Amino acid sequence: MQRPTWDEYFLNILDAVSQRATCDRGKSGCVITLDNRILSTGYVGSPAGLPSCDEVGHLLREVKYENGEVKQHCVRTIHAEQNAIVYAARYGVSLLGATLYCSMVPCQACCMLIIASGIKRVVAKNDYQSSSNTKEMFKQADIELVVINNDVLSYKK
Repeated sequence: MQRPTWDEYFLNILDAVSQRATCDRGKSGCVITLDNRILSTGYVGSPAGLPSCDEVGHLLREVKYENGEVKQHCVRTIHAEQNAIVYAARYGVSLLGATLYCSMVPCQACCMLIIASGIKRVVAKNDYQSSSNTKEMFKQADIELVVINNDVLSYKK
């Protein structure tokens, strides 16, 4: 058996982290590393202490995407990337120069947090249904974006 690359290693850990997600519409995770050491992890879920989708159901709102498509989006939870960044901040862990591993290319809101936190590289396991703005913003911010699979994911209806 061949030893995995660092990206493969952290993407495997990402799969385990995503299993903790508490919204079954988007079982995604996030791992943030620096110098091949884990700084923080996060998964899709309600803020600590608040009820989760698994406990009380989804809190759905309509969202209109760039292509004009309208879908239901659960707003009870925060994204895996947001959770990982917030937990690093809570414990005073700098993300300057870090690499973020995620299940899919981050949304625009997560993209802005990633840029603001000083993360310099993003490795996404899959593409995301509305990622053109994110990709452009990462390019402008000189953040390397690596998309492993060309599969375009979207949240469950």
